[in-house]
Amino acid sequence: MKILRKLLDNMKPAFEKGGKLHIFHSTFDAFETFLFVPNTTAKSGAHIRDVNDMKHVMIMVVVALMPALLFGMWNVGYQHNLATAGAMNFMSMFWFGFLKVLPLIIVSYVVGLGIEFIAAQIRGHEVNEGFLVSGMLIPMIMPVDCPLWMVGLATAFAVIVGKEVFGGTGMNVFNPALLARAFVFFAYPSQISGDTVWIAGLSAKEGIVDGFSGATPLAHVAAGQPLPSVADMFFGFIPGSIGETSTLAILIGAVILIYTGIGSWKVMLSCVLGALGTGLLLNLVAANDYMTIPAYTHLLMGGFAFGAVFMATDPVTGAQTSTGKWIYGLLIGVLTVTIRVFNEGYPEGMMLAILFMNAFAPLIDHYVVEANIRRRLKRAKI
Repeated sequence: MKILRKLLDNMKPAFEKGGKLHIFHSTFDAFETFLFVPNTTAKSGAHIRDVNDMKHVMIMVVVALMPALLFGMWNVGYQHNLATAGAMNFMSMFWFGFLKVLPLIIVSYVVGLGIEFIAAQIRGHEVNEGFLVSGMLIPMIMPVDCPLWMVGLATAFAVIVGKEVFGGTGMNVFNPALLARAFVFFAYPSQISGDTVWIAGLSAKEGIVDGFSGATPLAHVAAGQPLPSVADMFFGFIPGSIGETSTLAILIGAVILIYTGIGSWKVMLSCVLGALGTGLLLNLVAANDYMTIPAYTHLLMGGFAFGAVFMATDPVTGAQTSTGKWIYGLLIGVLTVTIRVFNEGYPEGMMLAILFMNAFAPLIDHYVVEANIRRRLKRAKI
């Protein structure tokens, strides 16, 4: 590391103001800060010093995503093995899934970071670490058979329209990863719905065994078919988006986020309470198939768990106040189940619920703050 540090120090003058390569200062700074912690310090005034800088936070979120990602890779191979009645062992299934998922991750990072670097160069700003997480989230919420060009196009849309037009990392209103999924959902619905997109090789009909179905649990409900077992949905032995199938793996990530203080347990818990409460209420009505399924099943199906842990807790696009987080998460849970039950055209629900509440998060915080001010003024008058 000392050799690398010395090499960067020798190169640095060329990229500083007045150097021959000053135009690429943002790019050099991005690589330097990725490899080494910046040595800049505050010179005056009172400042809070904490290890939880942007880089640390982003890396810890990526670490929390690893259980769901690794399981998702294995599950891609497992579902392919089921579809083809193969005899693959554990490592063969994981390696098959790894080779299918890795190109999606590479495309997401190459396109997203490429745009981030270009935008930083044009503005003369530093390259933020925010896309370290978004670049991993985007492929994890996509079907494994999603074409690479489509992943790249969706990523470009998410970064340009979802982030850069608002001013970059920390200024965006909507979660960029969910914008990428929404782009694919509305622009190319056939690539993110149906039974063929969730199983690698299924769309090509490569020796698919008779009677095999690649339907997700939500598709089972829509077709009036029995749901997979609770154990299969909890552990993740079902078709679905790469990182969304295993509730257990997602819960491991949730523990990491809560333990490190990065993810808000209030948002996660309120999402669960909102979904459970709405599900129980609709169970009493039972007017269609979605209303009859047990309320807790909504927590295991689709992208609910993944969205509640990794999307709803986004500190930029979510509510900031303590009370606002409870309201924000509760409404996400309520809206998710409501959308699933009353609109069969959007059975997932979680994506639209979070994006909708992203737009209302500032309003929620505004009224929470105003209510607090009124209470304090009332006490002052007394």
